[in-house]
Amino acid sequence: MRFWQALKAASCCFALWTAPVAAAEVKATAQYLISLSGTNIAAVTIRLNDSGRRYALALDAKITGLAQLVASGVAKVDSSGLSNGTGLVSERFDLLTRASGEDFTVAVEYAQREVTAFVVDPPLINNIDRVALERKHLRDVNDMVAAFVLKGGALNDALCSRKMQVFTGLERFNVAMRFARADVATSKRTGYQGPVILCNIRYTPVSGHFTTSEITRFLADSDRILIWYAPLAAPGYFIPYRVLLTTSVGDLSMVLTELEQ
Repeated sequence: MRFWQALKAASCCFALWTAPVAAAEVKATAQYLISLSGTNIAAVTIRLNDSGRRYALALDAKITGLAQLVASGVAKVDSSGLSNGTGLVSERFDLLTRASGEDFTVAVEYAQREVTAFVVDPPLINNIDRVALERKHLRDVNDMVAAFVLKGGALNDALCSRKMQVFTGLERFNVAMRFARADVATSKRTGYQGPVILCNIRYTPVSGHFTTSEITRFLADSDRILIWYAPLAAPGYFIPYRVLLTTSVGDLSMVLTELEQ
C-alpha cells in the first residue's frame, strides 16, 4: 500500500469532527493512535481553534510503517475557513506528505463550498484508468478534515443523519452517515469515558480516483466503516472517539488516546 493510499484509508478514519448556535470560542487538542491488525502504525495529533465565526484545524501524523503494507513517513494538514451553527466550511486546505525523502503537496481554495483553485505537486502524469474530474464535481464540497468535524444539538441519532461531499485536491467522493446505536466508552486507556454515538459510513467515489485502485474499490464495497463520536466540553461540538475499518489484512483502527480542552 503506497503512502497516499494509507493516508486515504486513514482519512476515512478521520474521516472525522458541527457547532452550537452561540459563537463561543473552542480550543481542543486530540491525540489518536492508529493500528493495523493490532500493530501501531501511526500517531496523530489534531488541534482545533474555533472563534465561533472562523476555525483553524492542524493535523500532524507520523506513520511508522509496517513491512510492505504501509510506507513510513509524515503527513501534515492545515484547514481553515468559516464556522457556523451547522459545521465548518473550508476556505483553504493544505496537505503535505513526506515519505522516502520525497514530498507531495496539495493546496485547495474554496469559496462558498465551491473549489476556486487547486494545485498538486508533483502533478499526476499517468491518468490512465483515472475517472476525470468535472467542474460540476467541484461544487458544494468541503475538505476531508473539516467535513468530519460535527456540530449538532445533542449526542443522539440525528448526529449521524448527514451526507457529505468531499474534494481532497485529487479526488471527489461522497460520504453518507447513518445511526447505528448509542454506546458508552469505558476504557481507561483512552482519552474519554462516557456516552458516544456509533455511526455507519458509506463511501462513494465520484471522480479523480483510479478504476484500478484496490483501496478505492475496497472502500466503496465496504459495509463496515464505523465511527464513534464523543462530545467536547463545549456544547454542540463532537469529535471521533474511535474509528474502525475492516480490511483484507485486518482491522484498521483509530482511537482517541488523549484530549485537552
